[in-house]
Amino acid sequence: MPKSGKNAHKAETADHELLVVDGREIAISNPRKLLFPEPKYTKLDLARYYLAVAPGALRGAGGRPNMLVRYPNGIASEFFYQKRAPASRPPWIEVVSLQFPSGRSADEVVPRDAAALAWLANLACLELHPHPVRADDLDHPDELRVDLDPVPGVPWAQVREVAHVAEATLRDFGLAGWPKTSGSRGMHVNVRIERRWTFDQVRRAALALAREVERRAPAIATSKWWKEERHGVFVDYNQNAKDRTVASAYSVRPKAHAPVSAPLAWDEVDSCEPGDFTMATMPGRFAEIGDRHENIDRDPGSLDGLLELSTRHEHEGQGDAPWPPHYKKQRGEPARVQPSKARAAKHPLIEIGRAQGKEDALAGLQRWKARHPEAAAHLQPADVLVDSMRGRSSTWTRIRVKLEHVPVELRPPQEPLDPDEKTLSSS
Repeated sequence: MPKSGKNAHKAETADHELLVVDGREIAISNPRKLLFPEPKYTKLDLARYYLAVAPGALRGAGGRPNMLVRYPNGIASEFFYQKRAPASRPPWIEVVSLQFPSGRSADEVVPRDAAALAWLANLACLELHPHPVRADDLDHPDELRVDLDPVPGVPWAQVREVAHVAEATLRDFGLAGWPKTSGSRGMHVNVRIERRWTFDQVRRAALALAREVERRAPAIATSKWWKEERHGVFVDYNQNAKDRTVASAYSVRPKAHAPVSAPLAWDEVDSCEPGDFTMATMPGRFAEIGDRHENIDRDPGSLDGLLELSTRHEHEGQGDAPWPPHYKKQRGEPARVQPSKARAAKHPLIEIGRAQGKEDALAGLQRWKARHPEAAAHLQPADVLVDSMRGRSSTWTRIRVKLEHVPVELRPPQEPLDPDEKTLSSS
C-alpha cells in the first residue's frame, strides 16, 4: 500500500494514528482494523490510498454532497448507508442540506480536500457516492451518468462493446463521454453537462440515450427496466433520477481483492480488465500517468439534442419508462407492474427467498435447485435474478428465477419463500 504522501505526517499512539494533511489533523481510530481480510488492508491503508489518489478522487466526488456507505467492521460484515453527516465532525468538514423526493432532508458531507477524504476513510467509507450536482446548485445536475450493467453471464468483452456504442451515440449528439470501470462487473460513462436542466430533464435525456443505444445494438444492449425482460448490458437511465448515487472515480469497492473504479481513456477500454485496478495498483498508475479524467470539466455539453430525441420518442409512442420503486408515481409513467405479474405474462417468474444477508438468500436458491433438479438444469445464468433491495439505511437480498427456458411441464409452482424474513417487505 502507498505511504501517506509528502503532505501527510503522522503521529502514532496505541489506539489511533494521527495524520496531518495540509495542516489539518485527522485521527485514524483503530488504524489496524482489517477492512479487507484477504489482502489484509486496514483502515489506515484505506486512508493512505485516498491520499495517494486525492486529486482524481476529488475531481469525481469533491464539491458535491456525498452519501456515506460505511463498513465499520470490514467487507465481511454488515454495512449501512448514512445520508446525514455525523454530528461529531471537524469544523472544516463542509455540509449542505439536501432535499429528497420523499420530502425528508439531510445535511450531507461535501468533501473539498484530501483531509476530508482521510476523514471519510476513518469512518470506514470505502466508496465515494456523490450526487450529480455541485453544492452551490442542488437543483441542476452537471453530470449525466451512463451506467452499463451486464446481466449475469454476460462477458466483459460485451460490456466494452456497448461502451463504444454509447460513446459513439454521445458523440453524435455533441457530448463527450468519459469511461471508467465500475469496480464491479460493469462500466460507467460520465458526461459533464451545462447546469441548465432539472433532474427530471436529465433523466429524460438519459432514457432517450439508453433507447438509442439499444436501437443501435439490440442484440447486446437493453433499456428495459424490469430485470426479467433484460438481456445483454442494461443501460440504466434511472441512475439519473434525483437522490440516486453511484460509486465515483477511484472509489474502492467492497470486493475481496479491493478493486477500484478506474478512469480510462477510450483507447484503453479494449485492453483493460476490471481486475487490473485495485487499492494496490491504482496509486502507482496515478503517480505514473495522472488522472485520465483530468480534462473532464473543460467543455460541458448540451442536452438539447437528446431532449429533442426524447420528444421524437414520445411522438412515436415511447413515453416515460418505469421509475425506481421508492419514487412516487410520475405523470406519464407506464404501469409500475412487473411483466411477470401482468395477465398472460411473457416471462414466467417465481420468487425464491428474501434475506438480509446475500449468502443466506443464495443458500435458499441452492435448496430450491436441490428440490427441483430437472428445472434447475434448464436455467441459464441470466435466469437467476439476485436483487439488492435498498432500504432506508441498509440493503437486503431477493432471489427470483425466470422459468422461460424451463419446459412448461417442469416448471415448479410458486412456493413459500425460503428464507422468508418477513420484516423485509418490498415497497
